[in-house]
Amino acid sequence: MSTLAYIVVAAVSGGILATLAAAATLALHARWISRLVSFAVGALLGAVFIELLPHALEEGSAGPVMITVLIGLLSFFLLEKLVLWRHAHGHEQHDDAEDESEHDHALHAHQRAPGDGGRSGLMILIGNSVHNLCDGIVIAAAFITDLRLGVATTVAIVAHAVPQQVGDFAVLIHSGFTRGRAFAFNVAAGGATLVGALAGYFALADMQQVLPYVLAVASASLLYVAVADLIPSLHRRPEPVETVRQMLLIGLGVAIIGGVHVLLEH
Repeated sequence: MSTLAYIVVAAVSGGILATLAAAATLALHARWISRLVSFAVGALLGAVFIELLPHALEEGSAGPVMITVLIGLLSFFLLEKLVLWRHAHGHEQHDDAEDESEHDHALHAHQRAPGDGGRSGLMILIGNSVHNLCDGIVIAAAFITDLRLGVATTVAIVAHAVPQQVGDFAVLIHSGFTRGRAFAFNVAAGGATLVGALAGYFALADMQQVLPYVLAVASASLLYVAVADLIPSLHRRPEPVETVRQMLLIGLGVAIIGGVHVLLEH
């Protein structure tokens, strides 16, 4: 397969297929959604520290690359302050101690935002589309750099996209969308991943010199999602047994990224 073909397949997996998988998980008990979040944390951290950052540092100078990561983290913080980023990453998770469902918890998280339900649903769609567009660019940059990096990055993006889509779907329902309409709009927003991937491929194919910095921004993006959005939701369950379960699933996510790294290296 050509690099472009890999990018197209990965982008469809990262966007539209992740939405379909999220729809399937709606029938699962909330604790399984929480398990997906723990796994996603591991996959994201593994992608950043095993694949993205090492490649960025190999291709570029350490100082500028790390400064780019820092600027990226601070930029995402500011975007979140502007509301859009928070709506695009609604990962509030189930708290069994309070006997809330995953979907209700996501709704509670988004009800903190100003405006009525319809506006909240619109913000979800806009934020989700922008987020998916950025994911597509990240996928393209990763595959242009290295096949192994592209596969690992796609696994991480799909892993965190599924629980995100579950929360977003719930908010759309709460905003007055029918289930069919909410699903259709989420699939359409997932298509933005493919748009971003194609745009990234054609923009970056002949700009190898900027790839280390694109990978640095990608690292900042995935790291911010893991640390600022997903990990805090896991702290809702501080019990030792649940903590051990979370650590095992995080370790599984890291191990899968590491396994992809080793498998594709040979």
